[in-house]
Amino acid sequence: MQKTISIPKNLGHTKQLADQKAKDELQNAKSKVSEEVVEVKVEGRDLTQQIVDEVFTQVIEHFQKLGKSMEVAIIGQSIKMKNGIVMLEVMGHVQEELALKMKPELIRIIREIGNVNHFKIELELKEELESERNKLYTSTDKFNFLKEKHAALGEFQRRFGLETDF
Repeated sequence: MQKTISIPKNLGHTKQLADQKAKDELQNAKSKVSEEVVEVKVEGRDLTQQIVDEVFTQVIEHFQKLGKSMEVAIIGQSIKMKNGIVMLEVMGHVQEELALKMKPELIRIIREIGNVNHFKIELELKEELESERNKLYTSTDKFNFLKEKHAALGEFQRRFGLETDF
């Protein structure tokens, strides 16, 4: 049954009521946490790179069945074990945010499928490498690039008198 509150008479009384309510909520939260914390010891094995390799094919299938293609793309990248921690490589901030959201589900699935003990997943942000070649902005740049790639194009240009100013 919910307790009714009295109408405060002044500012000091209002503060006193707010403090009391905060203490009550804190006490309730502590009692709920102590009731909910139940340690469950799962008998399993420690996670190794071999187990990761075996399990991740099934994890990818799981996410494909759910139609989560972005998650499949993240999991499809290289996955390594470093000091007992699974390292997921992500490219850019969009994949990083998505990986953070899927991390609890991923841990749960790996523990169920692989029958493993507690482990951690950490993200490793990989930036896309810039192309060392110059950007091809103009039509002449694009044509010269293609001419380097395909020698016959230079011969066509010479034979037919092709111009790059189009």
